Formats: sequence, C-alpha cells, structure tokens
Amino acid sequence: MPSPTEKQIRAALATVIDPEIRKPITELDMVQGVELGEAGAVTVDILLTVAGCPLKDRLESDIKHALAAVQGVGLVTIRMGVMDQAQRQALTAKLRGGAAEKEIPFGPDSKTRVIAVASGKGGVGKSTVAANLALALAQAGYSVGVLDADIQGFSMPRMLGVENEPTQVDSSILPPVAQGVKVFSMGMLVPPGQPVVWRGPVLHRAVQQFLTDVLWGELDFLIADLPPGTGDVPLSIAQLIPGSELVIVTTPQPAAAEVAQRAGALALQTHQPILGVVENMSWLELPDGSKTHVFGEGGGAQVAANLSQALGSEVPLLGQIPLDQTIREGGDAGLPVVTGATESAAAQAFKQIAAALSDN
Repeated sequence: MPSPTEKQIRAALATVIDPEIRKPITELDMVQGVELGEAGAVTVDILLTVAGCPLKDRLESDIKHALAAVQGVGLVTIRMGVMDQAQRQALTAKLRGGAAEKEIPFGPDSKTRVIAVASGKGGVGKSTVAANLALALAQAGYSVGVLDADIQGFSMPRMLGVENEPTQVDSSILPPVAQGVKVFSMGMLVPPGQPVVWRGPVLHRAVQQFLTDVLWGELDFLIADLPPGTGDVPLSIAQLIPGSELVIVTTPQPAAAEVAQRAGALALQTHQPILGVVENMSWLELPDGSKTHVFGEGGGAQVAANLSQALGSEVPLLGQIPLDQTIREGGDAGLPVVTGATESAAAQAFKQIAAALSDN
C-alpha cells in the first residue's frame, strides 16, 4: 500500500472543523506541522487557542477520524500545543473579518440578519419561540447565533442545552455551540441563583459588550431574545443594530395581545421593520382530536391587524403554536421540540415560521 503524501494529509485536515469556532482548523492556522514516518505513521502538531481547551478531546478524535480515511495512513500521533499571544491576535483579527476591535460586526454591510424576538409581557413563551426558531433555521442549513439579551431573566443556556463554558481568547470570547447554533448569555457569566441587579446604563454596556467582544463569526441569522416590554435593552438593540428586525410574540388572550401591540408599536420610534406576529399557546388538542382554546382566540391576528394599521404596512401573522406539554418538557431538558419532537405539530409550526422568515 502506498504511503500517504503530506498533501493528502493536509487535505484531510482541511475537513476537520474546530468545534468552537466552526471553521476548518487549517483555515484557522491551527495546524503547525505534519510529519510522515515509516509504515504510514503520521504526526500532526496542533495549536489550541487556549490551554485547557474544553473541546480538546473532541478535536483530537475528529482529526484521527479524518486521517483514518486517507489510504495508507497507519499510526496517528497528535501533539497539542498552545498559540502564543501573537498567534491568538492574528486569529482574532481573522475571525473579525478585518473589523476593528470593539466594533459591532452587524452593520449595514453585514450579511447577517438580526431578528429580535420581543413581547409585551413575560410568560407568553418569547424565549421558547426564539430558541425553536433559531434551531429551525439551523436545521434549514443557515449559520445561526443566539444572543440572550434578556440579561436579568436569561434562560437560553438551559433551553438550548449549553454544556460548555465560553472560551476567552485575549479580550474576545468564543461563544459555545449547542445543537448547531452559537449561543451567548449572561447565564454563562454568573453563578447559579445569583441575580443580575443592574440599571439601564449598565445593561446597555452589557449588550454592547455581548455584540463586540463575542466572536460571532459569519452568521446568516442572529436571533436576539429580548426581555419583555419596551425598556432599556430593546432600545439598546435598536440603537446598536439599526438594521435589526422584530418578531412579536403574544398569546391569544386579549390582555396579552394589548400589551404585545405596545411592544410592536415601539417600532414606530426605533424604525425597525416588524417581520410579523407569532401567536403562542393558541389551542390545546384533546385526546379525541378536538381543540380547546384555553387562552381565547384571535389575539395574534388582532395584534397583526392593529400593527399593520399603525405602521401603514402589512404585518403578517406568521403562525400559531399549539399549547403542548412537549414544548415545556423540551425547554426544561435543553432539547426544544424542533430537535426533540420533530414530528409534533408545534415543531412543524416553528419550521414553517422559520421558513417564512428566511424567505422574507
């Protein structure tokens, strides 16, 4: 059997994706060297971004799996080192795509669509909608990030099943990847059970840092889960990302719909386009197949109609999500219905809404 060539080895290494940064390790200059020995032995020198990389074992496994597919490869040895400061700075500059440090990457020239999921009041399932839409977009082949902008009421780490802590590279942060989406949340920075007691100016700075210090990379969509209401953080998102778009979440209940309409009317002041309204908890399907409308009917359609009139342009009702126990169970278990109960009516509804957003 012929011995492998260095060209073949490097081509195989180019198929290995860094599990944190989601780019080929060759593109990230992580491959320091390749040595070929007798009987197809291969030694690869890899530079990790930081010492104690939490996904080191997975990276090593992926490299060995890729090299095993090369004809003639025998024993594979992987030597792990760590980038020095200059190498980390070069990597950070590459990941920023030439943008300056402390610059928000989602400006007018960015290809990333920032969709902020908002609600007038808490308890309507806004975060559930944000998590499932992000996963549905990722399943459709898009590169997706989730910004948990509900800084004082964060929930995304649990809902998306985030297992790894963010990795810091110099003054920048690599967001963990969960179920194919990049996620960053205040919940990754504070001990369990500790409240975040901050006022407006500090909240604004935190949102700004989440956008500038986190290396989001090249995304098709950034889903921002906003806190309920029309307070400091929704205004900060509108100010920091002028091109962001809104999705309004409500329940069918008239009281919730009235408050949701006020959240949507904020767009009149911030000049953010409203992509549409999502009605959550629309009905409960009974064992005999009939539906009971626990929270009433028509709230979502009414919000969409009222916002259309107020804004002078059509605001569609993007979809209705049924009241389903699997939605709650999936969120608590870190496996939302879009990935945990793919054939459920709720999962299909989320996928249809995601398709409508991506076509918009």
